[in-house]
Amino acid sequence: MKAKDFVRRIQRLGKRRGIAVVLDRRHGKGSHATLYYGGRKTTVKDRRKEIGPGLLAAMLAQLGLKGNDLSED
Repeated sequence: MKAKDFVRRIQRLGKRRGIAVVLDRRHGKGSHATLYYGGRKTTVKDRRKEIGPGLLAAMLAQLGLKGNDLSED
């Protein structure tokens, strides 16, 4: 999954659950950004690049989510 798809899915999930989601491009070095999901946050790498399964799992854990939360469409 590309990072921009990850951000888009988190934004849709937040909208469905009534949780504020903010992507702050100012907080992060280079092409990285900080993604806030309610009171939790994670760092998103370059949004054009692929996120590996290990990094994806770690990012979801930082946001308090599981992999099957993203597949709720």
